[in-house]
Amino acid sequence: MQIEIIHGDALEFVCDVLVLKHAQALYGVDSLVVHHLETAGSSIRDKLPKPYGFEIFLTRQALGAARVLFVGVPELRQFDYEAIRIFARRALMALAEALPATKHLAITLHGPGYGLDETEAFKAEIAGLLDATTLPLSLETITFVEHNEGRARRLADQLFALGFRTAPTPTDIEGQTSKSHIDVEALESAGALSKNKAHVFVAMPFASEFDDRFHYGIQRAVHASGRLCERADLASFTGDVVTWVKDRIASASLVVADLTTASPNVYLEVGYAWGRGVPTVLIANESSDLRFDVRSQRCLIYKGSIKRLEELLTTELQALIA
Repeated sequence: MQIEIIHGDALEFVCDVLVLKHAQALYGVDSLVVHHLETAGSSIRDKLPKPYGFEIFLTRQALGAARVLFVGVPELRQFDYEAIRIFARRALMALAEALPATKHLAITLHGPGYGLDETEAFKAEIAGLLDATTLPLSLETITFVEHNEGRARRLADQLFALGFRTAPTPTDIEGQTSKSHIDVEALESAGALSKNKAHVFVAMPFASEFDDRFHYGIQRAVHASGRLCERADLASFTGDVVTWVKDRIASASLVVADLTTASPNVYLEVGYAWGRGVPTVLIANESSDLRFDVRSQRCLIYKGSIKRLEELLTTELQALIA
């Protein structure tokens, strides 16, 4: 069996089965798939599974996949690292029970879109796949389909780092799942013990121009300090996910806040962190980005250099740990 990463569109990807979650509401790819199937004449919304159940639907050529497997999971607020690991395990076991002839399945990464640490979420999902006690008898390939090219490359690097033996390429990565080569120790705690790991919450504008700053300037520094790195787009969600954001800030070991562009949501998250007494590290591209209510606070100015940002934040986190 191979596990691979592909940069592509899950709706168009050709495979036997596309595996999706149903978090008791529809989000992202889940919502698009349901829309496509219902547009094609399949009424499935009322048949989507409750937590820990599953349902399989024929796509009738509305998607690249021949079938879609929906696995029921808790509401998004409770769909944490542990739940992601359980989801992946149950998906394979459901296919072994209902579609044992499956040769090629596609799956998407869960977690980063609503705030979880990308690396930890990926490890939890991989670990869940390897946890499955039964597999479809004919299963040959599991493909992670990722629409974001930068994330696809990062996941490819992660897969290689975990011991999947083929070197990464720009378009895909494949690896044999022989447990003699996999870094089992790196996967053992993912999901199972993630809730006990210290995490940093990052408050910053959730826009594409900030992605490299987050992934290569902030996340690398946070991971080097031994902490998980989480963020969420407060503007894109309401209700329970806003409550989730507040919970993650309140339970964070510290908050890193990028005040560049003076985003109201970032200032809201900083204010909430201050109100809860959570230590906060302020950063900004230029001192001119700072508004009057934080100008008296210490702030790391990185002047557009992602490398400089990583260096400044790494030093700051090391000092805080010391």
